[in-house]
Formats: sequence, C-alpha cells, structure tokens
Amino acid sequence: MPPFDTLSEVIVYARDLERLSSFYTGVFGLSVVEGSPDDGFVRFDTGSCNLCLHSGGRDRRGRDAPKVVFEVEDVAAARSYLLDQGVDVGEIRSPTPGTQVCDGVDPEGNAFSVESSARGS
Repeated sequence: MPPFDTLSEVIVYARDLERLSSFYTGVFGLSVVEGSPDDGFVRFDTGSCNLCLHSGGRDRRGRDAPKVVFEVEDVAAARSYLLDQGVDVGEIRSPTPGTQVCDGVDPEGNAFSVESSARGS
C-alpha cells in the first residue's frame, strides 16, 4: 500500500483570488511560497501542510468545496491501490511539468487528490 500519511495541501477555490489572497496574507500573515492571483493560484506556507487558493470558484456545492491533497511517491501505485479498494478515482493527469495528479472522491463525495511533484521531493 502506498503511504497516504502526508497531507501536503488543502485547496480552497476562490471567486476573487486577489481578495482572498490579501485576506490570508494580511489577516493571518501567511507567506506566499508560490504563485500569484495573476497565475490563478497562490500557495501559502502553513507548515507541513500548505494552504492553496485556486481561481475559478463559482459557489458550486460539492465542486468548489476544499480539497485535500496527499503527497505520494508513485501516483500510479496509489491510484491502483485506491481502485483495488473500490474508490472512485480518475485518470492520472499532469497539470504542470513534473507533477502527476489523480483526483478522487470519498464515500461522501468530498474531493481529494494524490499527487507527486518535484515540489514535494
């Protein structure tokens, strides 16, 4: 079984990424480690698990809810394991060079991803 013990990020989808980014930097004093509102995402350093804001939120119940992301070494192995457990997961995709992601949903329909990236190494 691939290790799923490292929660690497929580993704929050935002309608107004500039406003939400300013909120987390201004109110909570979080430091941006990657991205900007112009990039469509902002990653904040919050310790061992990052907070990530992504643009495109449209108040769609169940689809704009926060998503938990598990860092794994081998996305294909993790996907295979999840499929063997009867978990609903999609195909492996590569949203950026050096990153592999597989999205899934838990029994309540909450979104999660398993991800392998150069950032996580």
